[in-house]
Amino acid sequence: MNGLSHLDDQGRARMVDVGDKAVTARRARARGELRCTAATLELVRAGKTPKGSVISTAELAGVMAAKRTADLIPLCHPLALSQVDVAIEVEEALPGFSVVATVRTEGRTGVEMEALTAVSVACLTLFDMLKAVDRTMAIGAIHVTAKEGGKSGAWEQI
Repeated sequence: MNGLSHLDDQGRARMVDVGDKAVTARRARARGELRCTAATLELVRAGKTPKGSVISTAELAGVMAAKRTADLIPLCHPLALSQVDVAIEVEEALPGFSVVATVRTEGRTGVEMEALTAVSVACLTLFDMLKAVDRTMAIGAIHVTAKEGGKSGAWEQI
């Protein structure tokens, strides 16, 4: 890269002009985790958490967040998303939850930020819904694991 694409010649923040880029199918996948106690996992499995359906609520929050990414991150382009999928799984080995978001669009710019936002907000929602029963939780390891489309092509973390 010749420089930071979100800065103009005077160093001011700017939105990148993607108007000349080709419209292509774009997909991104991101992952993150929320670590908690084994006792918290058992409460979730048993459906005995004080705030109700923890996993389905957090998955829905992630979908909603992906659709609002441009409202949250100043230089992101607003995108018409064709698919957002957020899946949360119990991970005994952590212990905790793994959160994976996949986002698709047909456009001139990628959807990595939307996938990352979906994962982040899903993790935050898990945290919010479980904080009354577990003060030891930690959110982490949020990262892009795959992308497709655009000039740079496909990439997947192995």
